[in-house]
Amino acid sequence: MQLPSDDRTHPRAQAFRDFIKNPPFPCVGAKSALSRGRLSIVVARDITSGWDDMRIFPALLAFIARYRRQPDLFQSFAVVFEGPGDLTEEGFERHLWARAQSLSDKDSWIGHAHDARVEGDPDSPHFSLSFGGEGFFVVGLHPHASRPARRFSSPVLVFNLHDQFERLRAQGRYETLRASIIERDERLAGSPNPMLARHGEMSEARQYSGRAVGPDWRCPMQPRRDVVRVRDEAFCPSEPFGLPGV
Repeated sequence: MQLPSDDRTHPRAQAFRDFIKNPPFPCVGAKSALSRGRLSIVVARDITSGWDDMRIFPALLAFIARYRRQPDLFQSFAVVFEGPGDLTEEGFERHLWARAQSLSDKDSWIGHAHDARVEGDPDSPHFSLSFGGEGFFVVGLHPHASRPARRFSSPVLVFNLHDQFERLRAQGRYETLRASIIERDERLAGSPNPMLARHGEMSEARQYSGRAVGPDWRCPMQPRRDVVRVRDEAFCPSEPFGLPGV
């Protein structure tokens, strides 16, 4: 089957928009981004493969550039994968971090510094991913997520700008928005989300996949400083961004 050339018209993109529009879906921030036309969507093949990482990464940088030109609130970047649909929560978590590592390595390789407003150590309570000099909080969704709000028909990674959270805090709007989302999520799931924590209390990496993890959990991502160190030691692959499918 020939896929549409514009991801906005792709059936998976439309399905994700419909998912967000569904009244019980709790994230009012995502609803606002969608209603204002500020949800950017890339449709990729397979979250277990690096095949489309070289489409995702420049699209993410383009999203950042648009945000800097016009920093309106409620903008998000989503990667909707076509599959697979049978990942366990542990499997999804593993591949979420593989994609995050791949994108972070590319960002480091071309010389982007980590956003100084957040930390690059995944164990730090002030950790966020960083691309193009902007910190991001990632929300993962997939068919077998334990929380209903994270349960979509195929894997998805949603990248939310850390800068937007700080601007909402500065405007005194963050706590109201957060409380609304939590209340709606509890109503949908019938129980509180055990992984919720504010930035600075514990590493937000524990929240990305949506899986409930224990105190012994450690983020599998290699810190960015290690990637830079490898490059400084003159390790430079012939193809810096990796071959498709690797």
